[in-house]
Amino acid sequence: MLLPAKTEVARRLRSYRAWERAMLACPGDVAVRATFEDCGYTLCVLMGKRCAREAADAAEQYLRGGSDALPRRGGRTRRSGVARASAARPVPHLAAEL
Repeated sequence: MLLPAKTEVARRLRSYRAWERAMLACPGDVAVRATFEDCGYTLCVLMGKRCAREAADAAEQYLRGGSDALPRRGGRTRRSGVARASAARPVPHLAAEL
């Protein structure tokens, strides 16, 4: 799995925290809120999280050197040191397709 560059994670996290402070200072400013949400979304994509707060926490842990910050990606799971592919389910057909 490719990991994001720590410099990019640090830069995005700093930006997210700065816009978070600006949004808390001016909660009624629509432009500030939109930029804050954009920064949060970018951090979510970078860290593979669905929530901006989780992404910020994962970024901080990743920058500290924690190995659990990034999720494992792909359809494979690890059991006993062996990677196994998950079983695919057949796609049901509609009556009109038969």
